[in-house]
Amino acid sequence: MKVRDARFVVSAVRAADLPRDGRPQVAFAGRSNVGKSSLINRLLGRKDLARTSSKPGRTRSVNFFLIDDSWYIVDLPGYGYARVSKSEREAWGRSVDRYFRSAAGLVRVVLLVDGKVAGTPLDSEAYGYLRSLGLEPVVVVTKIDRVKRGARARALARVAELLGMPTDAELFSVSSRTGEGVSRLFAELLGP
Repeated sequence: MKVRDARFVVSAVRAADLPRDGRPQVAFAGRSNVGKSSLINRLLGRKDLARTSSKPGRTRSVNFFLIDDSWYIVDLPGYGYARVSKSEREAWGRSVDRYFRSAAGLVRVVLLVDGKVAGTPLDSEAYGYLRSLGLEPVVVVTKIDRVKRGARARALARVAELLGMPTDAELFSVSSRTGEGVSRLFAELLGP
C-alpha cells in the first residue's frame, strides 16, 4: 500500500484533545529511543514527518498523523527514559494511559522492542499492561540491521520469551535505516 498523503494533525496532552472523528487509529508504543518516530517516517515514506532525535525522550505528548484522510498513526511518548524528572516521566505515563483508556477508534497497538538488547523488563511490563487493557499488541523488533544475521532468530526468541508471548505468536522485525521488514509490517497494520 502506498501512502498518498500524511500530515501531522495534533499533539494531544489531555483526553479532550484526542481526535474523535471515528477514523481508525494505530498506536506506536515502546521504550524511549526504540525508533518509533523513525519507523513511522519509514512506513509513510516521509523523512521528517515524525520528529526524531538521537537523544531519548523527544516525543513528549500523544502525536496524531492523518494518513490519506482515512486513518491515524499515533506516536506515543516512550517509557523508561531516566534523564527527565520523575514527575515528567509520571506525566508521560498518565498521558499514555489516558490515551489507551479513552481512544476512540484504536484498532492496533504496535509495541516496539529494541533488537540490539532483545527487550527489557520495561518492555515486558508494557506488554502486560496492554494485554490487561484487552489489547493484543503487534510486537515489532526494531534495529534488526544492528543484529548479526546469525543471531536474529535468537534475538526474536528472547523477546518472545521475555514478553511471555505464546510460542506461535508472530513477531515482526524491521530496520528503519534499511527498510527491511517495513512493507510486511505495513500490510499488517490495518489488516484483520
